[in-house]
Amino acid sequence: MGDVTRLSAPVESTAEYEVFGDAMTDKAPGLSVSEAVASLGDNGPESVRVTTTINKVCQKKGCFFIAQEGDTVVRVTFHDYAFFIPTDTAGKPVTLVGELVRTPISQAQADHYADDLGEAPEPIAGAFEYAIEASSVLIQR
Repeated sequence: MGDVTRLSAPVESTAEYEVFGDAMTDKAPGLSVSEAVASLGDNGPESVRVTTTINKVCQKKGCFFIAQEGDTVVRVTFHDYAFFIPTDTAGKPVTLVGELVRTPISQAQADHYADDLGEAPEPIAGAFEYAIEASSVLIQR
């Protein structure tokens, strides 16, 4: 992995974890990505607390990450684009609080996300994605 980008300072930092965005007073685990998506009503939004593993991180700024459990994939962005996560956090456990939605996605958007992940664009399988706009993210060290 190349240089690490850290555009946001954590709001809380311990030997075990860092919190980005809003303070997270309740650090209890949340639903899995699969459970959260299964509980989503008619496209959302639905307030969720999710515990998962960061699969891939935007390598340009850390402005989003991908969480994947089996065939269930969720793109996580950050509320009001107000904070970012370090670009070296792939593979780390994470608990987040945010709003889950099912939203349309174009091939151009998918290509842009692939570029930000440092990957080659691929044809998208469907015309929608699951996305969480997180207000608080706790990343285990």
